[in-house]
This record gives sequence, structure tokens and C-alpha cells, in this order.
Amino acid sequence: MNKEERQALIKQIIETQTIGTQVELTRAVQREGVNVTQATICRDIKEMQLVKTLSKSGKYQYAIIPEEEGLNTQGRFIRMLKDGIIGIAHANNQVVIRTLAGSAHVVAEVLDNFEWKEVLGTIAGDNTILVITRSNEAVKVFLRRIETMTGIAEEMDETDPE
Repeated sequence: MNKEERQALIKQIIETQTIGTQVELTRAVQREGVNVTQATICRDIKEMQLVKTLSKSGKYQYAIIPEEEGLNTQGRFIRMLKDGIIGIAHANNQVVIRTLAGSAHVVAEVLDNFEWKEVLGTIAGDNTILVITRSNEAVKVFLRRIETMTGIAEEMDETDPE
């Protein structure tokens, strides 16, 4: 099965089943007789720009954003950041971003898509993202970008010497 056929199958699966994790999606594709790894499914999720949405049952599931909604537009990315981020803090060249539950991977993907030169990489959990920048100075650039785009400023501790 080629990539296009596999991705068509993935689309069919997430439109007909509640799939909330890469593992679940990998198993669902494998049940259809396709020999696939979780790493391949991860790449497919990125390429297909799947997002997690809250289902009627209250669980997160993968979904496809309709093309007419313009997932690749700057405005949509900014809205995803504004809607997902609830707090930001940093130490040295590391930034911790707190998000709504289940939103960290979406926010991290948006940040990765900006390809900002000051960012080395992101690691996302369920509701927390670790952003590693190239230097302590690069953190300031990154935080300014986020604040300019979203209006969300870094949380400052009362005991913070800065």
C-alpha cells in the first residue's frame, strides 16, 4: 500500500471511529491488513495535519480540519496558539508552555511550523510543552514573538530578580 492509499485509509478510520492516540490509530490501520509502524503513522498525522478535538463523549480524538478552513494560514495558527496556551515561563534557554489539556501537541506543531531560527526544538506532552532555544538571548526573542502574536506574556514570579 502506498502513502496516498494509507492516508486515505487513515482518513476513513478517523471519520468512522473514535481514535485518540497514535497507538490506537496504528492498531486500527494494522487491523485493515496494512503493515505499518507507529513512526509512519506519526509522520502521516503531521502530513495530514490531523488535530485532536473533543468528542461528544468528552474524550479527545483525531479529526481532519476541512481545507476551506485554511489550516496553513498564519491567522489560523495564531488562533490555535491563543486558544491553546494558558501560561508561559522560562529558565535560561528553556521555555515551558502550559496549554489546555490535550492541546500541547497542537500548539507545539504550530510552533514547529513557524521554523523560527531561535528555536532548537519542542517536546510536547498532554498539557505542557518544553521549548529549547539556541541561547538565553534567543528566549527573549521567542517570548516577544509569542506575546506579539497572542498577547500572552510570560508569567513573572514575585521573587524573580529580573
